[in-house]
Amino acid sequence: MAVKLRTPLTELIGIEHPVVQTGMGWVAGARLVAATSNAGGLGILASATMTLDELATAIGKVKAATDKPFGVNIRADAGDASERVDLMIREGVKVASFALAPKQELIGKLKEAGSVVIPSVGLAKHARKVASWGADAVIVQGGEGGGHTGPIATTLLLPSVLDAVSIPVIAAGGFFDGRGLAAALCYGAAGVAMGTRFLLTSESTVPEAVKQRYLQSALDGTVVTTRVDGMPHRVLRTGLVEKLESGSRARGFAAAVRNAAKFKKMSQMTWASMIRDGLAMRHGKELSWSQVVMAANTPMLLKAGLVEGNTDAGVLASGQVAGIVEDLPSCAELIESIVADAIKHLQAASAMVE
Repeated sequence: MAVKLRTPLTELIGIEHPVVQTGMGWVAGARLVAATSNAGGLGILASATMTLDELATAIGKVKAATDKPFGVNIRADAGDASERVDLMIREGVKVASFALAPKQELIGKLKEAGSVVIPSVGLAKHARKVASWGADAVIVQGGEGGGHTGPIATTLLLPSVLDAVSIPVIAAGGFFDGRGLAAALCYGAAGVAMGTRFLLTSESTVPEAVKQRYLQSALDGTVVTTRVDGMPHRVLRTGLVEKLESGSRARGFAAAVRNAAKFKKMSQMTWASMIRDGLAMRHGKELSWSQVVMAANTPMLLKAGLVEGNTDAGVLASGQVAGIVEDLPSCAELIESIVADAIKHLQAASAMVE
């Protein structure tokens, strides 16, 4: 019998391997999610950059391509979060993943329908809160991770969260190989979640030239900037990011207003619903109005880079692992090699015990 890793995460969801592909906006579409789930991991659809109709279509495509469990990531502060949850329940999506802590009622509704609820958290106190509300597991991302990120390294954040809750904890931020999975499991995590590593696979729909730009990045090739949307955001150091970092805030704000208008048109949101979303964001994070507009602008900057391949006008969210990753395997090759390597490292570690 083949050696496998069985953890509280594989048991909870019914997946083969304790490896999660995170819900990256513009990247985690139906193709990548189905490939991850078919490879025995947990693929998560990114719904924040989709309209409700687009999400329904994407769920249909994943279901047509795999009979394995998968998840959908929802922005808990989105104006139509409850409609998205209703859609997930109707379609029988196994996992509901949240970028921010969902309201207690939303967790209750999903649990009642038999869904597994996995919010992402950045601090032990947030993990305690969602666990007390009934979350089944949490993803905790350390500062090495891409996109919106906190200042605490995974090596310290992970144990602090593990000590705070008794539900399964999935480690994210800085994971890309079997050594990392083995280390996370030794800490007490139930598995790892990876974004950038899955972005850099053959099934990722990110343009080839952009993938090469990631592969050429050095370990110091990312920067955490607040100039993209007012919140700490880990991105590749591109010309645009350097310009944003060194340019005036007023010019950045003017560009943000233009991009917010583009996002409004593309997402078919009304100004009222964008303002409502903005108010929710402000309330949760005490943002200034200029930061709210910058946040509305972010999807367009990411789309320019990750979908249109325009690295001069776009932003490329990236974890620090871009500086160490060198290839573009399929999801199946990636997960298989990570799990095999993790088992090898765990067996070598256990051999040290007398």
